[in-house]
Amino acid sequence: MTNYMLLAPELILTLVALTTMMVGLFIGKNKTILGYFASIGLVAALSLTVSSLNANETLFYGTLTIDALSQFFKIVFISVSLLVTIASIKYTENDQNADSFFTLLLFSTIGMMVVASANDLVTLFVGFELASLSTYALAGFDKKDPKSIEAAMKYFIIGSLSSALMLFGISFVYGMTGTTSIPGIAENAGALVGSPVGLIAVVMLIAGFGFKMALVPFHMWAPDTYQGAPTVVSALLAAGSKKMGFVAAFRVFVVALAVLSPTWQTAFAILAVITMTLGNVVAISQTSVKRMLAYSSVAQAGYIAMAFAVMTPMAFAGGILYTLSHAFMKTGAFLVVAVVGYMVLSDNKNAKDIDHIDNFKGLSKRMPFTAFAMMVFVFALSGIPPTAGYISKFVLFSSTIEAGLVWLAVIAILNSAISLYYYARVVKYMYFLPAIGGKVSEPAPYAIALILALAGVLVIGIWPEPFVYWAMEAAKVLI
Repeated sequence: MTNYMLLAPELILTLVALTTMMVGLFIGKNKTILGYFASIGLVAALSLTVSSLNANETLFYGTLTIDALSQFFKIVFISVSLLVTIASIKYTENDQNADSFFTLLLFSTIGMMVVASANDLVTLFVGFELASLSTYALAGFDKKDPKSIEAAMKYFIIGSLSSALMLFGISFVYGMTGTTSIPGIAENAGALVGSPVGLIAVVMLIAGFGFKMALVPFHMWAPDTYQGAPTVVSALLAAGSKKMGFVAAFRVFVVALAVLSPTWQTAFAILAVITMTLGNVVAISQTSVKRMLAYSSVAQAGYIAMAFAVMTPMAFAGGILYTLSHAFMKTGAFLVVAVVGYMVLSDNKNAKDIDHIDNFKGLSKRMPFTAFAMMVFVFALSGIPPTAGYISKFVLFSSTIEAGLVWLAVIAILNSAISLYYYARVVKYMYFLPAIGGKVSEPAPYAIALILALAGVLVIGIWPEPFVYWAMEAAKVLI
């Protein structure tokens, strides 16, 4: 008998989102309680998802699947959303539209979770659109800031283009195989082999997913959007919605289009090299920390894309583990930028460019814990032990070497070395330059979110065994 209770996390978040939206209509100016309510809902959803890590079930005539891969990525999405929601309690404390913010945040999370479980291309597309439409609005949430409106417009236009390309690719696959079911496509994918239509479908799908994953040259929206969007939303986009593209690509390319792997493996290898290299090189010259983190996020996408080029169980496990590690590292780094922005505005309400690197001068003296957290996050992103970034890169890079792609691993290692330069520059500003202003206390919501993100980065790095095991179990779904 089908166990529909496996969808309890999605149902809980849907109920919480609808309740948040309705209750918000009757609450006065202070809507802070809605952030706490959303956080409780996310904690409940996370607990239920963790409890069903070993599930293996298909629902609704095979359109949804609950397995180790879907559950792993749902943990990633819910974790990021929880951190962002907690931090947003402070961000939205005086905002009349706080109810809309948390409702959109929850619906974007539900969309990501649908994508993680999608076993049909139509379901996959619907999940993408639910998550994307919500994040378009979130990116432009600060309507008084022209940069936020610009970020939303660019994100919407490029996102719409990527959806169109993805839909074109899906239509070609459906036309040749006669089904939108991912297992069904895998059975009939022979019709695509050696066909010009098959090649066009692969190109369209790579482009469509490439935009979602921010792979070069499909990354052009990411730096402007991440910089212009509210910082808490940037954290959601970089650490959450980008991973949605990866889990979808795992399902479509590795499971459905495995017979075409000689075609797309080479493409992903080239994209991985270009993406990690351009992301790291361009990040060096950035003076905006948000923009630097945006290009850093592009480079990180290049590392994860290596898994598609290597195509071994351990490489998939490394790529999957990297998505979890990156979720904590990148969310934490963006939240630090949000805290610094709060500090700058507390000094000067009319301050501009609050994410400029000069604002990090002497941060260790003004906000010791925030500075320490940022140091851990950036060192984790560069792969310094004992952090989540180190263990993730070790698994992924070593699997690349074992597969005989030594050249790809060498390029990735060199790129990690390059990234140390601009990460270390942030540490230099925080610890070795004089502070401007007195000591400031972090608001409680930001502090709690940073503590949780810091715990995630350090626990995965110091005690990696269970996380590597879960990642390997998730990778088995793909082989």
